[in-house]
Amino acid sequence: MANGVDESAISAMEKGDLPLMVSTDPKINLAQKMLAEFIGTFCVIFAGCGSVAVNKLYGGTITFPGVCVTWGMIVMAMIYTVGHISAHFNPAVTFTLYLLGLCPIKEVGCFVISQLFGSILASGTISLLMDVTPEAFFGTTPVGSTVQSFVVEIIITFILLFVISGATNDHRAIKKHGGIAVGMTIMLNVFVGGPISGASMNPARSLGPAIVKQNFKGIWAYIFGPIIGAVAGGFVYSLLKPTSKTFNDFVKRAK
Repeated sequence: MANGVDESAISAMEKGDLPLMVSTDPKINLAQKMLAEFIGTFCVIFAGCGSVAVNKLYGGTITFPGVCVTWGMIVMAMIYTVGHISAHFNPAVTFTLYLLGLCPIKEVGCFVISQLFGSILASGTISLLMDVTPEAFFGTTPVGSTVQSFVVEIIITFILLFVISGATNDHRAIKKHGGIAVGMTIMLNVFVGGPISGASMNPARSLGPAIVKQNFKGIWAYIFGPIIGAVAGGFVYSLLKPTSKTFNDFVKRAK
């Protein structure tokens, strides 16, 4: 211990051995975590949905690949900016981490509220700054059938949580690279799922624009799809851990 700072904690941080998305620092209070979730989600939605709106309003100036890269980069940037405080930005992630024993129950509701308000404020800001027409809606609506979008959301959110579990929450991982892994996964998932479902992977990402623009088409697919996919992804990765403790904790919390 040097000047009140745990040297072992510093060493772990330097090695990248501490989780990027789950803070265990007792000096960080719940209000600070909620603020990190609120600001982080606001930035993610403003940049990501903003790129969608700009691309539709201004004749594809950003292009679809540009939108994909924007989503990945903003998520990566926010993880590295506030990951040492709290960086879920997604109710499906928060709920899954709770089931895995990585997020206290008292924080779940607070985080989800912060994420929803961040998304709504970001969506409202985009709507005020731009003349968003119905054709330029920056939320997520099914391109084909709602069921097809629902299945796609389950699959791509499964992949996202599988990566999050391995790259940021497993003590064996090199966590200083976790933000890159998660950002790249978001980008690749948008490439694949974007043309089909809009690639939400996040109930807050879909609910914010839906509430602001009053467009709730197929919204159930973007609430339940990501939650199912996230829980499945976290659960499956827990089977790859060296002990069954995480699996048993998961089962107990799910009951």
